[in-house]
Parts: sequence; C-alpha cells; structure tokens
Amino acid sequence: MRPLIRSASCRLRARVRAMATLPATAASTRLTPCSSNPARPPPRLPLARFLHSGPPPPPALRARALWTSAAAAAAAVEVGGVKIAREDVVKEGDPTNNVPDTIYSKIGLQLHRRDNHPLGILKNTIYEYFDKNFSGQFDKFDDLCPLVSVKQNFDDVLVPADHVSRSYNDTYYVDAQTVLRCHTSAHQAELLRDGHTHFLVTGDVYRRDSIDSTHYPCFHQMEGFRVFSPDEWSGSGMDGTAYAAADLKKTLEGLAKHLFGAVEMRWVDTYFPFTNPSFELEIYFQDDWLEVLGCGVTEQEILKDNGRTDHVAWAFGLGLERLAMVLFDIPDIRLFWSNDKRFTSQFSEGKLGVKFKPFSKFPPCYKDVSFWINEEFTENNLCEVVRGIAGDLVEEVKLIDNFTNKKGMTSHCYRIAYRSMERSLTDEEINDMQWNVREEVKNKLKVELR
Repeated sequence: MRPLIRSASCRLRARVRAMATLPATAASTRLTPCSSNPARPPPRLPLARFLHSGPPPPPALRARALWTSAAAAAAAVEVGGVKIAREDVVKEGDPTNNVPDTIYSKIGLQLHRRDNHPLGILKNTIYEYFDKNFSGQFDKFDDLCPLVSVKQNFDDVLVPADHVSRSYNDTYYVDAQTVLRCHTSAHQAELLRDGHTHFLVTGDVYRRDSIDSTHYPCFHQMEGFRVFSPDEWSGSGMDGTAYAAADLKKTLEGLAKHLFGAVEMRWVDTYFPFTNPSFELEIYFQDDWLEVLGCGVTEQEILKDNGRTDHVAWAFGLGLERLAMVLFDIPDIRLFWSNDKRFTSQFSEGKLGVKFKPFSKFPPCYKDVSFWINEEFTENNLCEVVRGIAGDLVEEVKLIDNFTNKKGMTSHCYRIAYRSMERSLTDEEINDMQWNVREEVKNKLKVELR
C-alpha cells in the first residue's frame, strides 16, 4: 500500500503542490533494487536544480555541524548486504538528483530493526500477532534496499503517470530512473514474482514533506500482503473479491485489538490506485477517531502482471511512527531519531505502550522570513532548504501570511520554530541558522527577500 494517509483532521488541510516536469519513464527493463540506469535525459528539471545551485554557504557555518552525522560522512553504508556509497545517492552534478546529505545520512540506520526502540517494539508486536494467528505463513522482510526503480515505486503498483507523488516536489530522485522508495509497496511486485504469497515488508521510506511535529522526510512503514487461490473461496458462497475483503477486515480488526485493546472500530471507504475496493480502518481511542491503516483488495492487473492470474489478494499499509506516537505518547516525530539516553533508556524489548516521560522543556525560538515567490516556488522546496541548514533543530515551518500586490507579485511570510529536544539553543546558534536560511532561500529558491 502507498499510505498517503493522514488523520481525520489532517485530511481536511488543503496542500498546494506543484508538479515538476518529469523525464520520460524508463524502458521496461527491470532494475535490481540498488542499481541506477546510467542513461539520463537532457536536463529539464528546474525544481531539482535548486538543491545544488547557487554559491556555497559561508565558511563559518557552525549550524552545519549540528546535523552532519557520521553516516553522511562515511564512505558507504550497508543495507541487506548491499553497500551504498554517498556518491550513489547524492549527485551534485546530476540535475535529475534532488537527494541532500541530510537524507543520505538516514540510510542504513534502520530504526525498525532495533528491538529496544519504539519502532522495533511495535514491529515485533505486529509480528507476534501474525505468528500467533497465521503460524509460519507470512514471510518477513525488513532489510530490503531503499533504492528502487521508478517502475518499482510507481508503475508496478499502478500509480497514474500524472499523480502528484511522482513529482520532484514530493519524491527523492537519485536519477531519472531511480528513487528512494516512497512506500514499502515498491517491493510488492518483485516478491510476488519470486513466489511469495504471504508477506510483511517493513522499512524506511522517504518523502519530501512539510516540517512539523508529525512529519519527517524519512519514516517507516509496514506492508502486509496475502494471496488466495480459487479453491480457498470456492465453497464460501462468495466471489473472490468479497472473500478477500472479509478476510482482510477480520485480520486487521484482530490486529487493532492486539495493539490497542478492546476499542470501537469503523471502516471508511476510500480510494487507492492499487486496490479495489479500498478501506481505511479507524478506532476510537483517547476520545477521538484515529486512522490506523489503509488497505484493500489488490487490483487484478497487479496479480496478472506477476503470475497470479485467477487469484485474489489483499494488502494493507501502516506507518510505524504514526502508531508509535500514540501508543508511547511521543509528542514529536524527531524524537525517534534521538540518541539521547534520556529517551532511549525509557524503552525495552517487548514492552509496548510504555508512556514516554518528557525530559526537556526547552522553549522554541521563532524567526520569520518573508519573500516574493516565483512560479517555481513550492513549500516542500523551502522545507528542504531549512532542513539542510538546521537539521533536527527545526521544529516547524508555517505559512503565517501571504498577499498579492497590485503588480501581481505574491509574498509569503513563514515562521520558523527552532527547538532542540535535548538542550537549550544559544542566541548565536539561532541567529547563525536564520542568517544562513535567508541566504540559502535567496540563492537556491531564486526568490526576492523582503
């Protein structure tokens, strides 16, 4: 599943997204998960170009040291036995590349594989449910390479050619034919072709997004998939689609009870390009309706394309951070990446739902930046610039004012909240970051500061 899923309240927020001009799609040649097609089209990507254009930042960039991790500086990281070097992912000279060092630094950290981490605890709890109720049936994958082809990430799961998720504004492109996976569904077709019929795929996924307490450009998902053969539903009195839908709902209601206890649930009809019918499961938890996951009966085209003609299947997708924030009372998604012992020591293997105890009350510092936007401006591009300067010290970037003057020029004013989860920031640090943000916004986004 591609969980473009938000809570009931978040779904009401309108977000303006701009599509970048995309290169022609790859030929039908299948790429191995960590390979890149050397053939690239002519440069046609103005939104990607901003990441590597403009003069270098000032030499005294103390803020850079705050987010530059050992992983970003290392020669290579290893995922699933495959070594991935920085130059395989961050390509300053390639106009089709929009992956910054801050994103490369996340590859290989694999928080979901740490048994004492909230994400690892949640993953293992879900495993326990499937092991108990479907003993030996589901194959588990949690170490697959995050570099996938455009075909794997989009075409194989029927994402339309004009879907906004394909844009350079939303997705991290390594080159014209290779991306950092936006969802664990990118491995669905390959696993089906390899003969797997019941599987769970967990991994880190990457998406250019806004900056606030619930959004982060790298997060973690789990996908579940189950295939049924005709003899499994032939005596049920239902057709294959109805049978798979009923089994899906029964399975996921059981999972919700396993995670949250005896809670009220409801199913909401929705749309995904790769399932029909499609549903969202919501539970009534802590006096509000909480969306748990998206799911549905897999489109027949996907099954036919991967050797499963006359079969039916179901699939679900869930975000680990989203559920872990609720189960562990974690207020800010940045905390999942913290190595502070005051955070990590609070969690133990096998203990789901231990409530996080805040260890800091450091106040935020707010700084505003105003500028006249151009036709290529998008908020995601602004957030990438701010993250590149401040890293995890930026808590939120919020549009607080906009207007259009008599000449037709539009001005935006954004309020940036700086706050460390672990210490107090000095005025000098904050002023340094804000000065560099203003310079980078001007130089990279080609806007006129006010």
